[in-house]
Amino acid sequence: MEEELETLSRLVEMGTEFAVAYGFQILGALVFLVIGLKVAGWLGGRASQLCERKGVDITLSRFVGNVVKIVLVVFLIIITLGNFGVTIAPLIALAGATAFGATFALQGPLSNYGAGFAIILTRPFVVGNTILVKGVSGVVEEVALAATVLRGEDGETITVPNKEIVGEILVNSDASRIVESTLYVGADEDPLRIAELIRGVIQDATGSEDSPSPLVGIQDFAYGGIAIGVRYWAPSSKYFQTRYDTNARIKVALDEAGVKLLRAPWPELMTQTPGE
Repeated sequence: MEEELETLSRLVEMGTEFAVAYGFQILGALVFLVIGLKVAGWLGGRASQLCERKGVDITLSRFVGNVVKIVLVVFLIIITLGNFGVTIAPLIALAGATAFGATFALQGPLSNYGAGFAIILTRPFVVGNTILVKGVSGVVEEVALAATVLRGEDGETITVPNKEIVGEILVNSDASRIVESTLYVGADEDPLRIAELIRGVIQDATGSEDSPSPLVGIQDFAYGGIAIGVRYWAPSSKYFQTRYDTNARIKVALDEAGVKLLRAPWPELMTQTPGE
């Protein structure tokens, strides 16, 4: 019993000595760490807000804010470990070796981060643009380091890994998408009158001062008919709604004008000979 009491007394004495010698140092380091994390987050947010006020793209602004926060947190951790008396050099060497090994194990995810970094720096598109890549189209909602998030017309979320974007053919139509259609009319119709009629319908349906004028004209010729090409811009957020509504208006206008549409590519006409 006396030996146990003596051991306990020594432990209490050692704990007291340690608390007296290092207690304030540890407490100060922990307080410094907590306050530093708060300050790093605040400065990162301020950096993002400053970039946005200067007119910098929102994606690049967020990236700058995150970089500022990460750099401050790294310095904060180094200083805190130094206050605890931990030598930093071995940890840096260990981190380097770990990162080198992780590069091979995480080659796929890391390539997404590398591609995301390239997208943020080069900015081939920004939040709010409509892009088409790998057969997928949508409005850009977020550009992160790992993936780009698109919003489809039906409200679906489309997540595209950044490595699937970099190096691919990318179509950026800002906030709109092009609508392309072809109408076929008989050779006895007046194609210029029909083109003007369709152009007026499209302007009434989708007319906007910011949108380019619709293009309607003779696209091609064939035996027994004429192809009328139609091209105009529709808002990405309601692309199909605009297209279907405009098509309905065009059909009504053509019916009222007595214009009949033909089937493409007029197979029954192309097999006939003149005079039949």
